[in-house]
Amino acid sequence: MTRRERPATLSDPMDVKAAGAKAKKVGIRVAIALPIVLLVGLVAYTFVTLNFAYSSGERVGFVQKMSKKGWICHTNEGELAMVNMAGQQPQMFDFTVREDAIMKKIESLEGHRVALTYEEHRGVPSSCFGDTSYFVVDARKLE
Repeated sequence: MTRRERPATLSDPMDVKAAGAKAKKVGIRVAIALPIVLLVGLVAYTFVTLNFAYSSGERVGFVQKMSKKGWICHTNEGELAMVNMAGQQPQMFDFTVREDAIMKKIESLEGHRVALTYEEHRGVPSSCFGDTSYFVVDARKLE
């Protein structure tokens, strides 16, 4: 006669403890890994939105104002008045400047007609990088 072994069931106390311990280990791993994966994903998304432009172009007009805004994250913000014909209401173009050297260059050109070269970065996750999605990368004076 051969003795048949019984299959293990969850009614055995050792199996319930082992299953509980295994579930706890898996839960701890998920609790640690999930925030890390989300943080890495957010950093990668931010890197992509700031380094790859959705569009780029040039706007021509007169710089109306330049300011440094923010309580914690200070950003350089500006406003360009674009006038198509004399006597018309100017259309305003709000922009952000990330580099201080370009900000100083734009400030030196205030009062003159300027051409601002910009890149549009859509989907930037925070206003710490700028209030607008238009980032000026160069400025030049027009005659």
